[in-house]
Formats: sequence, structure tokens, C-alpha cells
Amino acid sequence: MKKSTKIVLMCTGFAMVLTGCSPTQTVNSGTSSGSAGMISQLNFGDFGGGSNPQVNFNPFSPNKLSGTNLIFESLMTTNHANCDSVPDLATKMTWSQDSKTLTFDIRDNVKWSDGKAFTADDAAFTFNLMKKYPAIDSFGLWKVLTGVKATGNTLVMSFNTSGIPFQQQITEQMIVPQHIFETAGDPKTFVNGTAIGTGPYVLGTFNPRQLTMKRNADYWQADKVKVEQIQYTKADGGGQVDQLKLANGGYDTNAMFIPQVEQAYVQKDPAHNKYWFPAGSSITLDMNLTKQPFNDVNFRKAISGGIDRKAMIDKAELGYVTQASQTGLKLPIQDSWLDPSVADKGMVAFDASKADAALTAAGYTKDSSGTRLGLDGKPLTMSFKVPQGWNDWVQAAGLLQNDMKNLGISVDVQTPAPSVVEDARATGNYDMVFGVQGGECNMYRNFAFPLGSSFSAPVGQKASSNFARWQDPQTDKLLGELAAAPDTDSQHKIVSQIQQIMVNQVPMIPLWYGAVWFEYRTANAVGWPSKDDPYAYPGDQLLWLTHLTPAK
Repeated sequence: MKKSTKIVLMCTGFAMVLTGCSPTQTVNSGTSSGSAGMISQLNFGDFGGGSNPQVNFNPFSPNKLSGTNLIFESLMTTNHANCDSVPDLATKMTWSQDSKTLTFDIRDNVKWSDGKAFTADDAAFTFNLMKKYPAIDSFGLWKVLTGVKATGNTLVMSFNTSGIPFQQQITEQMIVPQHIFETAGDPKTFVNGTAIGTGPYVLGTFNPRQLTMKRNADYWQADKVKVEQIQYTKADGGGQVDQLKLANGGYDTNAMFIPQVEQAYVQKDPAHNKYWFPAGSSITLDMNLTKQPFNDVNFRKAISGGIDRKAMIDKAELGYVTQASQTGLKLPIQDSWLDPSVADKGMVAFDASKADAALTAAGYTKDSSGTRLGLDGKPLTMSFKVPQGWNDWVQAAGLLQNDMKNLGISVDVQTPAPSVVEDARATGNYDMVFGVQGGECNMYRNFAFPLGSSFSAPVGQKASSNFARWQDPQTDKLLGELAAAPDTDSQHKIVSQIQQIMVNQVPMIPLWYGAVWFEYRTANAVGWPSKDDPYAYPGDQLLWLTHLTPAK
């Protein structure tokens, strides 16, 4: 989906006089700019915090500023390009044989940026804080955790069932300093202006228009971090203004949708302006499986072949994305999980004639006017709710409407406010909607959230994630086995069986992979992840910041 971004003039010098910006808050960085072999500064775009941002680097706060993930670290960092767990504050993690105990070896000689030693106690405190304040336990870890304790230089976690499905959420949880947060009160509302962390950056300067982060010279792998300062500039000047600034070199990297990116961005400076839009989650056609004809697998399979996905990709998504696999996997990144028996890697071909014939064979005949009839003999009509303002989705829905018209099916595309669509999807009060499914490194979450019956609810009640209301005992059985699978080989066998359900039962119809927007410039720094060197994903900042070096 497309979202606008905005910018304003930076609050420095003469601009501060004109715009009436607030005074700048400064914290000592302990570094100098312009050092040999270093990049003095990179601009990363907006820094969040709403229309009236304040200094808040609280990982648990919904109002935290960009840069929070550069101040605080996690036990492990997930590389979303290959799903590897890269050691961070922990050097090693080990599951017990029954997958109910997880042990982390905590890294030695790590300091908080105020000079105090980081220990396993800080990690234990962070997770136990989530038990004390359930509102910050966003993934429900304490539904399966029974205890977290530090023993010397190890962190031990105990579970009441297999904890493997929650591994990624555990390893990626930002660890906070006990000596700061133990007296902070409610961690969700705490405004953390101290910016004391273990990560590669500390707060430099701040005002409502500009934020800078300074390199932490005492970071445990500071020798790999070559960017002395990161600058963020408040973006509220309009999407086109922001795109122009990006094209003219105002940002070293950003994440935004740009129509005709080659002409509007790359050709402005072909030597330095680059982009990479790798695949994210699948954008799916979700059908309300509690209703006719969507509860008929023959109907679902037939219309899947009647959808021109390439037209959606080329026209609605401007060719920036690729077709999604019916297996539910994110390909080619998850090729290693692909069941080799699945034809064409689950890429459903568009064949309107074949789809037409399949519908007729399934009992959905046409009358003399070409109108498709349901099994009850009445004309097939259905609604399709799409969020207003999500222009690419609205255009894709129009293309699907035309595809269905060619099959004799009438589709009414409705564009209410996004909140209305979200409520209808959650409560099951819809015929068809677009969904966002999978794309994670955790295979259990990829399939359990959209397919597990425990994540659904009766129509009229809000489901947590299984909005299509898929109910299948075999699926639930396989998901339970996947949650407890002790090794990769076992997980692969189970995932192959779930893929067969996706392909043969079509509980949802994947259409295309949503793009991960990523523009970058090589004028000041090189070593960015790219299509030619996908060593990390655009969102893996901690990984690619240790790869950047000065441009020659």
C-alpha cells in the first residue's frame, strides 16, 4: 500500500528564525566528526513521534522515536534476508531437548552507554518487567513462559509448552537497563529521555524538527561502525516534496513509494541513486469462508486461476513487486522450505477460459445473458471492501472486479475508511478483502496466524488473525506438531504438508509480495544491501550499519 511522507525545512541557522523551532537538546557523544576512514554523517529521513515529538527512546512506548533500535539491542538479531539469528547481546542460544527450556550465553564486557556494566540480570529484568506489566507483552510471551532468571552469565527461560514458536519474538526483544527502568513506573507510559543503551548510537541533538544520533565510541563492536552521525529530519511537507528531496540527494536512505522510480529518482543521479524493493509479506485475497460460495473449495480454486496477477503487478503496483506463491512461502528467500512436489513453485497461472470451465464444472453455470449463477440458481454477487486512500489496493480491486466480470460474477468494490475495513475483517462481516499474510522467518507464525482455528472467532466477534475463519482439524494438528517440532528436518516435513493444504484447499489466495521500500545513495557511503548483494534486508539496520564504509 502507498503512504505519503512529508518534510519541512531543517531547524538550523536562518531556518530556525523563520519557523520558530524549539531549542536543541544535546547529549555528549564522545566522538569527533571527519575522522580518517569514517563517514561524517548520513541522513535517514523522518524520526516519528507524531506532530509534537519529544525525546522518548522507550522501546515499550508507541511514541518512541526512530533511532531507538540503534540505542537498544536484543539477544539475537534476525537477518531477514536468510532468517539467520546473528549473535548480539547473547553469543549463543540453546534449546533443551523438549523445547521447554532456552538458555542464552550473555556476551562479556558489554557496557551501557553511561558506563555501567551490562549483565544477564538486565535481560532477566526486561522479560520479568513484561510479566509485571502485561500491556507491554505485545506477543503474549508470558502465556507460555513460566520463568526467566539470570544465573551468572547465562539467561534461562522456562516454558509450559514448546517455546520454539516464540523464538524470534524472544530473541528480538530490546533489552533495557534495569538501573533506569526499575524506578520508571509503568514502562508503557514512561518517557525515556536518557537514551542509555548498549547499541552503536547515543542521542546527539534534538528539537521537534531534527534529531541526530552520535556514534557510541564504547560500543562493543564500535570498530565496525563507520558512520559518526545519523541525522533525521521531520517530514511534514507533503509526499511529493519528500520525494523531490530524496531525488536531489537530501536523504542517504529512505523507505518510500515513488511512482516511476527510475525516472523520478535514479535518473536524477544515476551514479549514486539506487533502490531495492525486496519481497515482504504476501498480499492475499481473503474470502469469508463461512459464506457461500467461498466455503466451496472448487469455487476458490477456479477463481484463483481467473485472476490476472500480472496485470495487478504491472498496473496497480507499477511492476515493483512479484507474484506470490500459493504455498504461503516467501520465494525465493524461503526456497529451502518449498515442497518439491508443488508444481511451478505454487505460482498459479492466469487462464480465464480454464477458470470459466472449472466454475461450470463445479455447478456454477451461466444463464442466457452470461451471468454466473450460484448453486442456489441465483446470480452470483459479492462485495469487496478496500480501505479508502490505499490507491494501489483500490486499483488492484478494480482489476479483480473486471476479472470476475469476465467470469460472469458481479463484484461491488466498496472503499470505506480503513478503520471500517479493519473492523469488518476482524468481525467477519465481509465477503472479500485484501489481507497481509506471512513473510516472517518463523514458520509457525507464518501459517498459524492465518490458518489456526485458535486465532479465529465466530462471525460478529473479533478474530486475532485468522480473519477468513479457516477451520480444519488437519491444519490444527499440523500446526500443533510444528510448534513442538524439535529440529529443522521435522519442521520441513510438517511445513510441506501445510503447503499441500494451501495448494489443494486454497484457504486464501496469495496475489503478490508486498514491496519493502528501500532507496539509498552511494555518494557518501557504500556497502548498502542490494539486489546484487542481499546480505541483509532493508530493515536490518544493525547489520548493514556495520557494513557501510566511506565512498571514495
